[in-house]
Amino acid sequence: QVQLVESGGGLVQAGGSLRLSCAASRSIFEFNALNAMGWYRQTPGKQRELVATITKGGSTNYADSVKGRFALSRDNNKNTVNLQMNSLKPDDTAVYYCYARLNLVNYWGQGTQVTVSS
Repeated sequence: QVQLVESGGGLVQAGGSLRLSCAASRSIFEFNALNAMGWYRQTPGKQRELVATITKGGSTNYADSVKGRFALSRDNNKNTVNLQMNSLKPDDTAVYYCYARLNLVNYWGQGTQVTVSS
């Protein structure tokens, strides 16, 4: 079992920045064992879509819509993954879900709201 706790969502004007954090409620050994971690997002009437993920080996994968604006990083000492979001657009408005994979099992956070005003 892996529990994911998200923080950092909120309201920001277009062009502004937010930083999302996701903490895994397990030991650092268990955190380091995670095969992948990152963020997805979802708006009403749309499928959940990938935002950014990072593997245990450090490889990153970003959605085309956020490349150059978002940056994903891992902090192994704090058992967290951070998503720095810059140059935010109204289209970035969504519920953002932390994601982690341990072996063959996927885990999801509760979700945190990000709203970007025009």
